[in-house]
Amino acid sequence: METSKKTSNFITEIIDEDLKTNKYGGRVHTRFPPEPNGYLHIGHAKSICLNFGIARDYEGLCNLRMDDTNPTREEMEYVRSIMEDVKWLGFDWGDRLYYASDYFERLYEYAVQLIKKGKAYVCDLNADQIREYRGTLTEPGKESPYRDRSIEENLDLFERMRGGEFEDGSRVLRGKIDMAHPNMLMRDSVFYRIMRQSHHRTGDKWCIYPMYDFAHCISDSIEGITHSICTLEFENNRAPYDWILDQLGAYHPQQIEFARLNLSHTVLSKRKLLRLVKEGRVSGWDDPRMPTISGFRRRGYTPESIRKFCDVIGVAKMNSIVDIALLENCIREELNRTAQRVMAVLRPLKVVITNYPEDTEEELEAINNPEDPSAGTRKVPFSREIYIERDDFREEPPKKFFRLAPGREVRLRYAYFITCTDVVKDENGDVVELRCTYDPETRGGDAPDGRKVKGTLHWVSAKHACEAEVRLWDHLFTKRDPNETEEGQDFTSNLNPDSLEALTSCKLEPSLKNAPPGSRYQFERLGYFCADPVDSTPEKPVFNRTVSLRDTWAKIEKKGEK
Repeated sequence: METSKKTSNFITEIIDEDLKTNKYGGRVHTRFPPEPNGYLHIGHAKSICLNFGIARDYEGLCNLRMDDTNPTREEMEYVRSIMEDVKWLGFDWGDRLYYASDYFERLYEYAVQLIKKGKAYVCDLNADQIREYRGTLTEPGKESPYRDRSIEENLDLFERMRGGEFEDGSRVLRGKIDMAHPNMLMRDSVFYRIMRQSHHRTGDKWCIYPMYDFAHCISDSIEGITHSICTLEFENNRAPYDWILDQLGAYHPQQIEFARLNLSHTVLSKRKLLRLVKEGRVSGWDDPRMPTISGFRRRGYTPESIRKFCDVIGVAKMNSIVDIALLENCIREELNRTAQRVMAVLRPLKVVITNYPEDTEEELEAINNPEDPSAGTRKVPFSREIYIERDDFREEPPKKFFRLAPGREVRLRYAYFITCTDVVKDENGDVVELRCTYDPETRGGDAPDGRKVKGTLHWVSAKHACEAEVRLWDHLFTKRDPNETEEGQDFTSNLNPDSLEALTSCKLEPSLKNAPPGSRYQFERLGYFCADPVDSTPEKPVFNRTVSLRDTWAKIEKKGEK
């Protein structure tokens, strides 16, 4: 992976100051702590690039830690996908793969310490009662009737909670903090709950599990993290983070919050993404319409383009929505430099070149990438019958339509000038075939007499064409902010009914028949495409459109608003 230039933002300014004052002995140690309850999305990519990037830039360390404290929602499938995505993005945690479940015994011991210090107690209120007692933003909460239990009773009850003596939800361990605190999370936060649920790593060893606020800060402390970087929605969690570590007298990292990524025409809530998967509105977590890292990978995005996007958007303190066009432009710029050009006809219309010899075929030279001369050239076959795009012909062409029409001459890319002489229709009056003549003196696409044509068309030889399925993916949601809905509706009401168009009889250059899964190309005049890494085979090639050649979505949106 190439190293990027060190960027400056409010987080690096904090780190620079800490290094000046030797706050952490000159160390910089970050972590990326996802909960394995779903696949990572583009918002996580920003956090990955930030945490691992800071460690790289300061020659420090970054841990990968699974925040696996809620076994009801966590699976090994998600653990494996997280590790795959982080590695694919180009980052390495070395020997520092950790799990919050690694610390369950130590977390329990820390909870006992808080009980012994009179800073935690076992509460018999149920979840609804706890909410009722917590108060509101304008009114203080009420203390639990179990708040003043003795240390000995709390120790006994907590040990019996661990031993499985009580029913799920019947008791919790809470911090004895301040029921009048303006931060609702400080009103005697719940630290442990009873939950008889098998854990993907510890099995049935535990029937009590720590809450996020309790496990996260202690895990950071155990691992010697210096800067605990998280998104703004955890800003209020900083108070219990600090309180717990202060009460324990433990090593204390600094929590720093930054604005999460919000992407237009996208939802980045794992709960909502899981719902799309479970309801069958997408084909899975790696559906190319999904904003997951695996979805972008399947669609043909590169790790370099996603890292570039995360670098371009930067790190801010205020939440905002980033236009998805910016992400698309990052992959478009990269593929323009790196992708091989090929010709593909997605909606084929047959053309018979009547004066081209029936028993003749030839190979023409085509440029692989005009942006990269070292990419060289390739040979493409040409014959009497070819396919062109149906949209490249109009029987009655409108003004400024410079492509093929009756009596009009156009250029075939890398081939010849052709002129349409006849139009063949079926019984319904639909055009099914064109008859054309060619000028053999224009081989290579130029006329020796210097005459010019305004239209240049891509094409594929009918005899040699590889038939393939091409999937045209579009944004999953029609609204810039899919979470904005009418009364009585939810975000699914903004799903784009045209987010996928599957074309099953496309004609491609024969070289694409054996395109390696995941390989990327520019289909000339059409956009950038990727051989589907899941479905594509030599017997049935399948290509996904990664991105169009230019951003047309914004123009479409504006047109729709008029």
